Amino acid sequence: MKRDTFHAQDGASLAFSDVGTGRPLLALAGFTRNSRDFDYLGRHLHDVRLIRLDSRGRGESQWTGADTYTALQESDDAIALLDHLAIPRAAVIGSSRGGILAMLMAMKAPARVAGVCLNDVGPVMERAGLERIGAYIGVEPAVTTLEEIADRMPQAMPGFHHVPELRWEEETIRRYVQTETGIALPYDPDLRLSFQKALAAPPTDAWPLFDACAGVPVALIRGANSDVLSAGAAAAMAARRPDLIYAEVPDRGHTPFLDEPEALAAIREWLDRCSFTAQAAPAQQKLAG
Repeated sequence: MKRDTFHAQDGASLAFSDVGTGRPLLALAGFTRNSRDFDYLGRHLHDVRLIRLDSRGRGESQWTGADTYTALQESDDAIALLDHLAIPRAAVIGSSRGGILAMLMAMKAPARVAGVCLNDVGPVMERAGLERIGAYIGVEPAVTTLEEIADRMPQAMPGFHHVPELRWEEETIRRYVQTETGIALPYDPDLRLSFQKALAAPPTDAWPLFDACAGVPVALIRGANSDVLSAGAAAAMAARRPDLIYAEVPDRGHTPFLDEPEALAAIREWLDRCSFTAQAAPAQQKLAG
C-alpha cells in the first residue's frame, strides 16, 4: 500500500494512505498499531474514500518522543490530515486508542466529524485489560522469526477463537517486522513510557468525550470476549445513546478485525446515516480534566 506524507503543526512527518472515491472515512488505529489494521475492512467498502493515518511514532510516521504521544496531540494530527487533504467533513472510525482520538475530534472540531464508529473502546475501560496491553508495549519478542510469532499468536490474543491460521499470519506481519538480526517492532518503543504515564495518572471522567458525539451517528463494535470494554460499559453507552448502532462480535476479544459480518453490517448502516454536508460548528465544548 502506497503511503504519502504530510507535516503536522510541529513539523513531524506523518504517513497516510488515501484510496478510493466517495464518502470520506478517516480510520485511526490502536495505540501501537498503524494504518494496515484497516486492510481487512478496506476490502469490503465501496463508494468510500478510505483515509488511513499512521499516528506519530507508528508505522512509517516519524518518531517524535514519548512526550508527544498523547491523545490530544494525535487528535490534532488527525484534524491536520483532514486540513491537508482539504476534506471539510469526514466519518471517523477508530480502533481502541483510535476511538479515543475520534471522540476528541468530535469535541474539538465537531463540524469536521460526520459520525464516529468505535471499535471496542468507550469512556469506561477495564483496568485489567489495559494492564495486559501495557505489559507487552515496547517489548521485543524473544523469538527470531515471524513464523514463530504466528504460531504463538493464538495464545497471545485472549478472547479470540475460531480464527483461521492465515489470519494469524496476516496479523503477524502487521504487528512485527522481520530484520536480519531478529524481530523488530513497527513503532517507537518509547510508546511504553507514554502508556505507563497515562495509566499512572488519576482517572478522569471520559463520558464528556462520548457526549461530544451528540448530533452525529455513533456506532459501537465490541468483541464479545473483550477484556477492555465490558458488556456493562457497552450497555451504559447504549442507554446514553438510544440511537447507538451496536454490534457484538462473537469469538473476538480486543479488538475485532472489522471484517466480521456483524461489524460490517454495523459499519455500513452507520455510514449510510452519516451526513457529509459541511455544517456550521456548534459551540466548542470544554475538554474534561
